Amino acid sequence: MFTLIGRSKWYIFLILYTFSSMLPSGRALAAGSAVILMYHRFAESRYPTTNTTIEQFKAHLEELRDGDYSIKPIPEILATIRSGKKFTKKTIGISIDDAFLSVYKVGWPMLRAANFPVTLFVATNPLDRKGRGYMSWDQLREMVKAGVTIGSQTASHLHMPLNSAKQNLADLKASASRFKAELGITPKMIAYPYGEYSLAVNEVVRAAGFTTGFGQHSGAIYENSDFFYLPRFTFNETYGGIRRFRLAIRSLPLKVSDLMPTDPYLKDQNNPPLFGFTFDGTSTKNLSQLACYATGFGKIRIERLGERRIEARAPRAFRPGRTRLNCTLPEKNGRWRWLGMQFLVPQ
Repeated sequence: MFTLIGRSKWYIFLILYTFSSMLPSGRALAAGSAVILMYHRFAESRYPTTNTTIEQFKAHLEELRDGDYSIKPIPEILATIRSGKKFTKKTIGISIDDAFLSVYKVGWPMLRAANFPVTLFVATNPLDRKGRGYMSWDQLREMVKAGVTIGSQTASHLHMPLNSAKQNLADLKASASRFKAELGITPKMIAYPYGEYSLAVNEVVRAAGFTTGFGQHSGAIYENSDFFYLPRFTFNETYGGIRRFRLAIRSLPLKVSDLMPTDPYLKDQNNPPLFGFTFDGTSTKNLSQLACYATGFGKIRIERLGERRIEARAPRAFRPGRTRLNCTLPEKNGRWRWLGMQFLVPQ
């Protein structure tokens, strides 16, 4: 039987425990989401827009090693999220595009030393042609044998939305044939070249047997993400500083529904696009702090319709090429919720 003092302490503990369990801790916030990172080259300063310096990459790996992060293979991350299970730590996946030789010589040895898993997305034609600056099939086989996951990036690294369904399907079949012949596998994940995606491309990759597709727009993934257009945070010399890296790996999904436009491939009649979504978060208290930014425009005006609907439109048409749009919302503990989309306007 408790004494009066003992019983009082127990009541205080119970109240504090119950109250603390109601607060969204850092782990609880991220329990059902994960962040995927994307790199291209390493220590190739001739290509600053796709290169990450050794110093930058070393700082990234040290941050992942020393922080409260769990670095998992991307297929495992996807399987966990799809199953509805939760993560116990902030979960990160690492991806690299294009199979440049510097991946094999610089990036991969650093990842192996850190014991971090990685997924490499490969376009097969440069390897077949033994292109200068690219890996060989033998080197790729060595990485696969060591546990690296391989995804497709087509055969010719083509601009998929700008090509016909027939051309895209032929290209995907050609790459699948080469993967099967050289590695004995047929990848089920694809990274769209240049991050360019459309609803027509979606139909083709589904028909080709893929189960997952990745773009190059920012954000975290969660159970209601579009698994054929998943976000990844991209890094290069300009956008590879440790402050941005920490911001990215601590990001959370901005949970939305009724996202528009449904197709990021824009024609004249829908450019600039009317961008909008319905916020699906549990609380709208800080929704007034939401901000959206577009390449070449900076911060764009947003309109709140009712309690949860957000709509925004750039003041003029997007230029031909790629335009990224990001919306961010501050969260507790200095973290941010992200929603990104990359649009493509034909020439």
